[in-house]
Amino acid sequence: MSSSSQPNDPARAAAATPRLSASIVAINPRNQVLLVQRNARATFGGLHVFPGGNYDGRQDSSIHMTAVRETFEESGLLVAKSAQGQTDLHSVDLAQTRADIHSHKLLFKDFLQRHSLSVDSSHLLPFTQWITPAGAPKRFHTHFFVVFLPETGTTGFASGEKQDFIPTPDGGQEVISAKFLHVHEALKQFKEKRLAFMPPQYYILDTLSSILQGDKNTASEREQVEALARGPFGSMVINPTPLPGAVGADKLVLTYEGDEARGGRSGRLHRVNFKLNKGAVVTTDVELHRNFDLRTDIDWVQVSSKL
Repeated sequence: MSSSSQPNDPARAAAATPRLSASIVAINPRNQVLLVQRNARATFGGLHVFPGGNYDGRQDSSIHMTAVRETFEESGLLVAKSAQGQTDLHSVDLAQTRADIHSHKLLFKDFLQRHSLSVDSSHLLPFTQWITPAGAPKRFHTHFFVVFLPETGTTGFASGEKQDFIPTPDGGQEVISAKFLHVHEALKQFKEKRLAFMPPQYYILDTLSSILQGDKNTASEREQVEALARGPFGSMVINPTPLPGAVGADKLVLTYEGDEARGGRSGRLHRVNFKLNKGAVVTTDVELHRNFDLRTDIDWVQVSSKL
């Protein structure tokens, strides 16, 4: 037996352990959500995702800090507040600052302290956690947070589209573009195969689409999203698991927590059917089956008193 197959092999153990990560679902006043496109050579290459990345013990004092730092690095959007109540960084070279933070020439916490800024976690609404299925070459435990941009001080673009290149240690680029799209437009472009998402992005956008309807978010819409975040839904940890007998060369059925196949009550569906693109877990045609109320019928989640 080769050393790579030993049960105590460090490489296998590292691959099996999901890396802690965080992502921000930034929503501007027009109900547009921020999406970044990964470089084809990067992890999740070519896909559109919410900005985010891995927890860094040197940079981050909390998972909320991870979400804010990674969003700043990848898109230029800084979700932070100052003691004066406004975030004024007009004299700062933000592009260079982002590059320096990304390359660890500058610690994010030092940048915040230098400009009397802080991360206000109360504006980061927890909106599910996702764990990459076992067996994947890279696994992540990602905390998703919704942020309504008008509710907190922000620096950076808050509408439209821009091209952005972030240097990585190996000289490549992680992100090739960043843009705001209305939630419904993002799903429409996905259906037209103009955008490609991973299951978490599709799930979250689909959830938001039932609430964010018009071209301007309302107090009622924000309250509905916050109610979801403060309830069991916001704390829900999703471990996608293939449904036995429903896996093929070009299709896959993943079940989520609460589904009848995962111990949920009979008849309850919480799963997604989708086709695979080039053998990867990339959604091209999706059917999300969720026949229960997200506000009242999530009975398998313990809500943290810290939320």
